[in-house]
Amino acid sequence: MLESGPLRKIVTGITLFVCILVVAVIGYVSAGWKLEDSIYMVIITIFGVGYGEVQPVQSLQLRALTIVVIIAGYGAVIYTVGGFMQMLIDGELNKALGARRMTRDIAQLQRHTIICGFGRMGTILARELFSAKRQFVIIDSDERRLQAAIDLGYLIVNGDATEELVLEQAGIRQASVLAVVLSEDATNVFVTITARELNSEILIIARGENPRTEKKLLGCGANSVILPTTIGATKVAQLIIRPTAETLLMSLTNRDDMKEDLGQIGLQFDELVVEPTSSLVNQELSTIQIRSNHGFLIVGLRHADGRLTMSPSGSTKLASGDVVIVLGRVNDIPQLEARFSAAGKKMVYRGAVIEPS
Repeated sequence: MLESGPLRKIVTGITLFVCILVVAVIGYVSAGWKLEDSIYMVIITIFGVGYGEVQPVQSLQLRALTIVVIIAGYGAVIYTVGGFMQMLIDGELNKALGARRMTRDIAQLQRHTIICGFGRMGTILARELFSAKRQFVIIDSDERRLQAAIDLGYLIVNGDATEELVLEQAGIRQASVLAVVLSEDATNVFVTITARELNSEILIIARGENPRTEKKLLGCGANSVILPTTIGATKVAQLIIRPTAETLLMSLTNRDDMKEDLGQIGLQFDELVVEPTSSLVNQELSTIQIRSNHGFLIVGLRHADGRLTMSPSGSTKLASGDVVIVLGRVNDIPQLEARFSAAGKKMVYRGAVIEPS
Protein backbone atom coordinates (compact mmCIF):
# COMPACT_ATOMS: atom_id res chain seq x y z
CA MET A 1 0.00 0.00 0.00
CA LEU A 2 1.39 3.45 -0.96
CA GLU A 3 2.33 5.91 1.73
CA SER A 4 -0.44 8.47 2.32
CA GLY A 5 2.02 11.44 2.22
CA PRO A 6 3.45 11.03 -1.31
CA LEU A 7 0.11 9.85 -2.69
CA ARG A 8 -1.64 12.88 -1.22
CA LYS A 9 0.96 15.16 -2.78
CA ILE A 10 0.47 13.59 -6.19
CA VAL A 11 -3.32 13.88 -6.06
CA THR A 12 -3.14 17.46 -4.74
CA GLY A 13 -0.62 18.49 -7.39
CA ILE A 14 -2.67 17.04 -10.25
CA THR A 15 -5.82 18.70 -8.90
CA LEU A 16 -4.08 22.11 -8.67
CA PHE A 17 -2.65 21.70 -12.16
CA VAL A 18 -6.08 20.97 -13.67
CA CYS A 19 -7.61 23.91 -11.79
CA ILE A 20 -4.88 26.25 -13.09
CA LEU A 21 -5.50 25.04 -16.65
CA VAL A 22 -9.24 25.63 -16.38
CA VAL A 23 -8.90 29.10 -14.79
CA ALA A 24 -6.25 30.18 -17.31
CA VAL A 25 -8.29 29.01 -20.31
CA ILE A 26 -11.32 30.85 -18.96
CA GLY A 27 -9.18 33.99 -18.54
CA TYR A 28 -7.96 33.97 -22.13
CA VAL A 29 -11.42 33.20 -23.49
CA SER A 30 -12.78 36.14 -21.46
CA ALA A 31 -10.23 38.33 -23.20
CA GLY A 32 -11.77 37.43 -26.57
CA TRP A 33 -9.55 34.51 -27.60
CA LYS A 34 -10.89 31.37 -29.23
CA LEU A 35 -11.13 28.27 -27.01
CA GLU A 36 -8.56 26.27 -28.99
CA ASP A 37 -6.14 29.23 -28.99
CA SER A 38 -6.62 29.66 -25.24
CA ILE A 39 -5.85 25.98 -24.52
CA TYR A 40 -2.79 26.08 -26.79
CA MET A 41 -1.53 29.26 -25.15
CA VAL A 42 -1.87 27.80 -21.63
CA ILE A 43 0.00 24.60 -22.57
CA ILE A 44 3.00 26.29 -24.24
CA THR A 45 3.15 28.83 -21.43
CA ILE A 46 3.25 26.30 -18.59
CA PHE A 47 5.68 23.91 -20.24
CA GLY A 48 7.86 26.67 -21.71
CA VAL A 49 7.90 25.25 -25.22
CA GLY A 50 8.68 28.73 -26.61
CA TYR A 51 6.74 28.66 -29.88
CA GLY A 52 5.53 32.20 -29.28
CA GLU A 53 2.13 33.61 -28.41
CA VAL A 54 -0.86 32.73 -30.55
CA GLN A 55 -1.93 36.36 -30.29
CA PRO A 56 -0.02 39.39 -29.01
CA VAL A 57 -0.21 39.73 -25.24
CA GLN A 58 -0.29 43.52 -24.93
CA SER A 59 -2.84 44.31 -22.22
CA LEU A 60 -1.75 44.48 -18.59
CA GLN A 61 -4.44 41.97 -17.59
CA LEU A 62 -3.29 39.32 -20.09
CA ARG A 63 0.35 39.76 -19.09
CA ALA A 64 -0.57 39.39 -15.41
CA LEU A 65 -2.61 36.28 -16.24
CA THR A 66 0.30 34.81 -18.21
CA ILE A 67 2.72 35.45 -15.33
CA VAL A 68 0.34 33.77 -12.86
CA VAL A 69 -0.09 30.79 -15.22
CA ILE A 70 3.69 30.35 -15.52
CA ILE A 71 4.38 30.54 -11.78
CA ALA A 72 1.35 28.51 -10.62
CA GLY A 73 1.67 25.96 -13.43
CA TYR A 74 5.36 25.32 -12.74
CA GLY A 75 4.63 25.11 -9.02
CA ALA A 76 1.89 22.49 -9.53
CA VAL A 77 4.10 20.43 -11.85
CA ILE A 78 7.07 20.53 -9.43
CA TYR A 79 4.81 19.63 -6.49
CA THR A 80 3.39 16.63 -8.38
CA VAL A 81 6.79 15.40 -9.56
CA GLY A 82 8.08 15.81 -6.01
CA GLY A 83 5.34 13.48 -4.80
CA PHE A 84 6.37 10.86 -7.35
CA MET A 85 10.04 11.17 -6.38
CA GLN A 86 9.26 10.91 -2.67
CA MET A 87 7.21 7.79 -3.29
CA LEU A 88 10.07 6.17 -5.20
CA ILE A 89 12.75 7.22 -2.71
CA ASP A 90 10.70 6.12 0.30
CA GLY A 91 10.01 2.77 -1.30
CA GLU A 92 13.65 2.12 -2.09
CA LEU A 93 14.77 3.42 1.28
CA ASN A 94 12.32 1.22 3.16
CA LYS A 95 13.40 -1.74 1.07
CA ALA A 96 17.07 -1.09 1.80
CA LEU A 97 16.46 -0.57 5.52
CA GLY A 98 14.32 -3.71 5.65
CA ALA A 99 17.04 -5.77 3.96
CA ARG A 100 19.68 -4.40 6.31
CA ARG A 101 17.55 -5.12 9.37
CA MET A 102 16.86 -8.66 8.17
CA THR A 103 20.56 -9.28 7.56
CA ARG A 104 21.32 -8.12 11.09
CA ASP A 105 18.62 -10.37 12.57
CA ILE A 106 19.94 -13.39 10.65
CA ALA A 107 23.50 -12.71 11.82
CA GLN A 108 22.31 -12.92 15.44
CA LEU A 109 20.72 -16.35 15.05
CA GLN A 110 22.22 -19.43 16.69
CA ARG A 111 21.18 -23.09 16.30
CA HIS A 112 18.48 -22.14 13.83
CA THR A 113 17.01 -23.97 10.84
CA ILE A 114 17.62 -23.05 7.21
CA ILE A 115 14.85 -23.92 4.75
CA CYS A 116 16.00 -24.11 1.13
CA GLY A 117 12.92 -23.59 -1.04
CA PHE A 118 9.63 -21.91 -0.17
CA GLY A 119 7.37 -24.01 -2.38
CA ARG A 120 4.48 -26.11 -1.12
CA MET A 121 6.62 -28.25 1.16
CA GLY A 122 8.72 -25.33 2.37
CA THR A 123 5.62 -23.28 3.12
CA ILE A 124 4.14 -25.99 5.32
CA LEU A 125 7.49 -26.59 7.04
CA ALA A 126 7.92 -22.88 7.79
CA ARG A 127 4.38 -22.66 9.16
CA GLU A 128 5.00 -25.58 11.52
CA LEU A 129 8.33 -24.18 12.74
CA PHE A 130 6.77 -20.76 13.24
CA SER A 131 3.96 -22.29 15.30
CA ALA A 132 6.55 -24.13 17.38
CA LYS A 133 8.43 -20.84 17.89
CA ARG A 134 11.56 -22.21 16.22
CA GLN A 135 14.00 -19.81 14.57
CA PHE A 136 14.50 -20.33 10.85
CA VAL A 137 15.62 -18.64 7.64
CA ILE A 138 14.17 -19.21 4.18
CA ILE A 139 16.32 -19.26 1.02
CA ASP A 140 14.59 -18.82 -2.33
CA SER A 141 15.08 -16.89 -5.56
CA ASP A 142 11.42 -16.37 -6.47
CA GLU A 143 10.42 -12.77 -5.69
CA ARG A 144 6.74 -13.65 -5.32
CA ARG A 145 7.45 -16.41 -2.82
CA LEU A 146 9.89 -14.26 -0.88
CA GLN A 147 7.37 -11.44 -0.61
CA ALA A 148 4.81 -13.92 0.71
CA ALA A 149 7.36 -15.05 3.32
CA ILE A 150 8.11 -11.46 4.32
CA ASP A 151 4.39 -10.74 4.71
CA LEU A 152 4.23 -13.67 7.15
CA GLY A 153 7.09 -12.24 9.19
CA TYR A 154 9.72 -14.80 8.16
CA LEU A 155 13.43 -14.11 7.71
CA ILE A 156 14.54 -14.59 4.12
CA VAL A 157 17.63 -14.64 1.92
CA ASN A 158 17.20 -13.97 -1.78
CA GLY A 159 19.47 -16.18 -3.86
CA ASP A 160 20.48 -19.61 -5.11
CA ALA A 161 20.98 -22.09 -2.25
CA THR A 162 23.69 -23.90 -4.22
CA GLU A 163 25.98 -20.89 -3.81
CA GLU A 164 28.23 -20.72 -0.77
CA LEU A 165 27.71 -16.97 -0.32
CA VAL A 166 23.95 -17.38 -0.08
CA LEU A 167 24.27 -20.16 2.52
CA GLU A 168 26.73 -17.98 4.43
CA GLN A 169 24.21 -15.14 4.45
CA ALA A 170 21.65 -17.53 5.93
CA GLY A 171 24.05 -18.39 8.76
CA ILE A 172 25.00 -21.91 7.67
CA ARG A 173 27.91 -22.06 10.12
CA GLN A 174 25.70 -21.24 13.12
CA ALA A 175 22.68 -23.28 12.02
CA SER A 176 21.80 -26.65 13.51
CA VAL A 177 19.48 -27.96 10.79
CA LEU A 178 19.30 -27.55 7.02
CA ALA A 179 16.08 -28.58 5.30
CA VAL A 180 16.64 -28.94 1.56
CA VAL A 181 13.12 -29.10 0.11
CA LEU A 182 13.59 -27.83 -3.44
CA SER A 183 11.61 -29.49 -6.21
CA GLU A 184 14.61 -30.63 -8.29
CA ASP A 185 16.60 -33.61 -7.00
CA ALA A 186 19.79 -32.48 -8.74
CA THR A 187 19.60 -29.09 -7.06
CA ASN A 188 19.04 -30.72 -3.68
CA VAL A 189 22.19 -32.80 -4.21
CA PHE A 190 24.26 -29.69 -5.01
CA VAL A 191 22.90 -27.83 -1.98
CA THR A 192 23.67 -30.82 0.26
CA ILE A 193 27.26 -31.03 -1.00
CA THR A 194 27.85 -27.30 -0.55
CA ALA A 195 26.27 -27.19 2.91
CA ARG A 196 28.22 -30.19 4.16
CA GLU A 197 31.49 -28.57 3.10
CA LEU A 198 30.60 -25.39 4.99
CA ASN A 199 29.35 -27.08 8.15
CA SER A 200 30.35 -30.66 8.90
CA GLU A 201 28.18 -30.83 12.05
CA ILE A 202 24.87 -29.57 10.70
CA LEU A 203 21.91 -31.94 10.45
CA ILE A 204 20.83 -32.07 6.79
CA ILE A 205 17.35 -33.29 5.92
CA ALA A 206 16.90 -33.50 2.16
CA ARG A 207 13.90 -34.03 -0.07
CA GLY A 208 13.97 -36.52 -2.91
CA GLU A 209 11.34 -37.01 -5.57
CA ASN A 210 12.96 -40.06 -7.13
CA PRO A 211 13.67 -42.97 -4.75
CA ARG A 212 16.96 -43.58 -6.58
CA THR A 213 18.12 -40.14 -5.42
CA GLU A 214 18.04 -41.19 -1.77
CA LYS A 215 21.37 -43.02 -1.97
CA LYS A 216 23.02 -40.08 -3.73
CA LEU A 217 21.79 -37.60 -1.14
CA LEU A 218 22.98 -39.77 1.73
CA GLY A 219 26.32 -40.20 0.03
CA CYS A 220 26.67 -36.45 -0.41
CA GLY A 221 26.20 -35.76 3.30
CA ALA A 222 22.49 -35.77 4.03
CA ASN A 223 21.56 -37.27 7.40
CA SER A 224 17.99 -38.09 6.39
CA VAL A 225 16.13 -38.18 3.10
CA ILE A 226 12.40 -37.58 2.85
CA LEU A 227 10.57 -39.06 -0.12
CA PRO A 228 7.17 -37.29 -0.22
CA THR A 229 5.75 -39.66 -2.84
CA THR A 230 6.71 -42.75 -0.84
CA ILE A 231 5.44 -41.28 2.41
CA GLY A 232 2.18 -40.21 0.79
CA ALA A 233 1.60 -43.63 -0.74
CA THR A 234 2.43 -45.34 2.58
CA LYS A 235 0.00 -43.04 4.36
CA VAL A 236 -2.78 -43.96 1.94
CA ALA A 237 -1.95 -47.63 2.38
CA GLN A 238 -2.14 -47.30 6.17
CA LEU A 239 -5.55 -45.67 5.90
CA ILE A 240 -6.70 -48.55 3.70
CA ILE A 241 -5.14 -51.39 5.73
CA ARG A 242 -5.63 -49.99 9.25
CA PRO A 243 -8.07 -47.11 8.92
CA THR A 244 -9.29 -47.24 12.51
CA ALA A 245 -5.85 -47.19 14.15
CA GLU A 246 -4.47 -44.50 11.87
CA THR A 247 -7.51 -42.27 12.20
CA LEU A 248 -7.57 -42.71 15.97
CA LEU A 249 -3.92 -41.76 16.33
CA MET A 250 -4.33 -38.68 14.12
CA SER A 251 -7.39 -37.66 16.11
CA LEU A 252 -5.68 -38.05 19.47
CA THR A 253 -2.48 -36.21 18.56
CA ASN A 254 -4.05 -33.38 16.54
CA ARG A 255 -7.21 -32.47 18.41
CA ASP A 256 -6.74 -29.40 20.60
CA ASP A 257 -9.65 -30.29 22.86
CA MET A 258 -8.13 -33.72 23.53
CA LYS A 259 -4.78 -32.12 24.40
CA GLU A 260 -6.48 -29.71 26.79
CA ASP A 261 -8.40 -32.51 28.49
CA LEU A 262 -5.24 -34.56 28.94
CA GLY A 263 -3.37 -31.52 30.19
CA GLN A 264 -5.91 -31.00 32.95
CA ILE A 265 -5.03 -34.40 34.39
CA GLY A 266 -1.28 -33.94 33.88
CA LEU A 267 -0.89 -36.03 30.71
CA GLN A 268 0.25 -35.18 27.22
CA PHE A 269 0.96 -36.74 23.83
CA ASP A 270 4.38 -36.15 22.35
CA GLU A 271 6.43 -37.28 19.35
CA LEU A 272 10.03 -38.15 20.10
CA VAL A 273 12.37 -38.21 17.11
CA VAL A 274 15.34 -40.58 17.03
CA GLU A 275 18.17 -38.30 15.92
CA PRO A 276 20.97 -39.70 13.72
CA THR A 277 23.49 -39.13 16.53
CA SER A 278 21.31 -40.64 19.25
CA SER A 279 22.61 -43.66 21.16
CA LEU A 280 19.21 -45.30 20.59
CA VAL A 281 19.83 -45.87 16.87
CA ASN A 282 19.69 -49.63 16.18
CA GLN A 283 18.59 -50.25 19.78
CA GLU A 284 15.42 -52.13 20.68
CA LEU A 285 12.40 -50.18 21.80
CA SER A 286 12.48 -52.04 25.12
CA THR A 287 15.72 -50.19 25.92
CA ILE A 288 13.72 -47.05 26.59
CA GLN A 289 11.25 -48.86 28.82
CA ILE A 290 13.97 -50.62 30.83
CA ARG A 291 16.12 -47.55 31.40
CA SER A 292 13.26 -45.24 32.28
CA ASN A 293 11.90 -45.05 35.79
CA HIS A 294 9.04 -42.84 34.70
CA GLY A 295 5.59 -43.89 33.65
CA PHE A 296 4.62 -43.51 30.01
CA LEU A 297 2.83 -45.44 27.32
CA ILE A 298 4.27 -45.99 23.83
CA VAL A 299 1.22 -45.54 21.60
CA GLY A 300 2.82 -45.99 18.20
CA LEU A 301 5.96 -45.89 16.13
CA ARG A 302 6.10 -43.93 12.90
CA HIS A 303 9.02 -45.21 10.84
CA ALA A 304 11.22 -42.95 8.76
CA ASP A 305 9.56 -44.25 5.59
CA GLY A 306 6.12 -43.22 6.84
CA ARG A 307 4.87 -46.64 8.03
CA LEU A 308 2.95 -46.62 11.28
CA THR A 309 3.08 -49.39 13.87
CA MET A 310 0.49 -49.26 16.63
CA SER A 311 1.57 -50.63 20.04
CA PRO A 312 4.99 -51.80 18.74
CA SER A 313 6.69 -54.69 20.46
CA GLY A 314 9.72 -54.16 22.68
CA SER A 315 11.94 -56.01 20.21
CA THR A 316 11.32 -53.41 17.50
CA LYS A 317 14.62 -51.79 16.57
CA LEU A 318 14.78 -48.01 16.33
CA ALA A 319 16.28 -46.32 13.30
CA SER A 320 17.38 -42.79 12.54
CA GLY A 321 14.36 -40.67 11.72
CA ASP A 322 11.85 -42.88 13.53
CA VAL A 323 9.24 -41.09 15.63
CA VAL A 324 8.02 -42.67 18.86
CA ILE A 325 4.56 -41.45 19.89
CA VAL A 326 4.15 -41.58 23.65
CA LEU A 327 1.55 -40.69 26.24
CA GLY A 328 2.92 -39.77 29.63
CA ARG A 329 2.93 -37.36 32.53
CA VAL A 330 3.84 -33.78 31.67
CA ASN A 331 6.85 -33.75 34.00
CA ASP A 332 8.19 -37.08 32.75
CA ILE A 333 8.14 -36.44 28.99
CA PRO A 334 11.20 -34.09 29.03
CA GLN A 335 13.29 -36.78 30.76
CA LEU A 336 12.31 -39.29 28.12
CA GLU A 337 12.97 -36.75 25.39
CA ALA A 338 16.55 -36.42 26.64
CA ARG A 339 17.21 -40.06 25.70
CA PHE A 340 16.45 -39.25 22.07
CA SER A 341 18.94 -36.39 21.85
CA ALA A 342 22.53 -36.73 20.77
CA ALA A 343 24.56 -38.74 23.29
CA GLY A 344 26.42 -36.59 25.79
CA LYS A 345 24.83 -33.32 24.67
CA LYS A 346 22.54 -30.97 26.51
CA MET A 347 19.18 -30.22 25.00
CA VAL A 348 16.46 -27.65 25.51
CA TYR A 349 12.94 -28.90 25.89
CA ARG A 350 10.08 -26.40 26.40
CA GLY A 351 12.51 -23.85 27.81
CA ALA A 352 14.28 -26.21 30.27
CA VAL A 353 17.86 -27.47 29.87
CA ILE A 354 18.04 -31.24 30.26
CA GLU A 355 21.10 -33.35 30.77
CA PRO A 356 20.99 -36.77 29.05
CA SER A 357 21.55 -39.63 31.47
